[in-house]
Amino acid sequence: MSDTISYTPEEVAKILKLSRFTIYEFIKRGELTAYHIGRKLRIEASDLDTFMKKAKGTPQPASPQPTQQMINVPASSQDGLIIYGQDAALDVLTRHLEKKMPHVRFLRSYNGSMDGLIALYRGTANLITTHLWDGDTGEYNTPYVRHLLPGQRALIINLVYRQEGFYVALGNPKNIKDWPDLLRSDIRFINRERGSGARVLLDEKFQQLKLDPRAIPNYSQEETSHLAIASAVARGEADVGLGIEKAAMQVQNVEFIPLQKERYDLVMLRHDLEKPHFQALISILRSSIFRNEIAGMGGYDVSQMGEIMAEL
Repeated sequence: MSDTISYTPEEVAKILKLSRFTIYEFIKRGELTAYHIGRKLRIEASDLDTFMKKAKGTPQPASPQPTQQMINVPASSQDGLIIYGQDAALDVLTRHLEKKMPHVRFLRSYNGSMDGLIALYRGTANLITTHLWDGDTGEYNTPYVRHLLPGQRALIINLVYRQEGFYVALGNPKNIKDWPDLLRSDIRFINRERGSGARVLLDEKFQQLKLDPRAIPNYSQEETSHLAIASAVARGEADVGLGIEKAAMQVQNVEFIPLQKERYDLVMLRHDLEKPHFQALISILRSSIFRNEIAGMGGYDVSQMGEIMAEL
């Protein structure tokens, strides 16, 4: 392999036919060398080659000291934090954490709510975000944290509230107003991936209405972010999609039809609370500087930011 080639952990996972969590575990244990370029984690082709040869039992010559700083992805907060979530507010939060603790490495994973909770349970994430609505209780997040973190003591802390609703073309030419409209044969829908908060909201709402979401035209057509959904509607590739108001504010030729105010929370394990990384997090969440910056971005309700919503 050429020394000029580098890979993401996800690309390495595909090459080795393993899960990305396994790759992060190899990196964490120091078995696979990785480094940062900005916020991106990269693996040199030569280091992957060395790792593969070691796995096969091939003896390796001593290698010279690398010129780039190598890191281990932490499974605990001793060396850094792995933060799961997609919202732009997390980019701002990460920037504040890096400023407050410049010696700590903060890694981002842009995955959905369900994946985040599973990663927290498995120890491959330290801090995750979730906006999962439970149709049986009408409650956000707490029922899912109870079920997906069995035996774990967790804290649920509010980051922001957001409006969830439909993206439609300007003027709403198809006159789309509510959930049952998605079943119309003249409507082209675009969905979020399984495990995302928007997908869970859609399926839970249809269960409440005693309707089958699989009857929605193009129910299986998926995108993996709010921006991608809004963009598809703006380009005329779909008539309607589900997402947050913030994305509609960033994409031209899209109108937003609000349906539900959602709670977007941070989840962490309670035993981590006293660690410096998490104390810094709480301090930032409760600071007027951070609160005002997020509020100034538009599309967010910061009235309960930093408040503990549940202790499990």
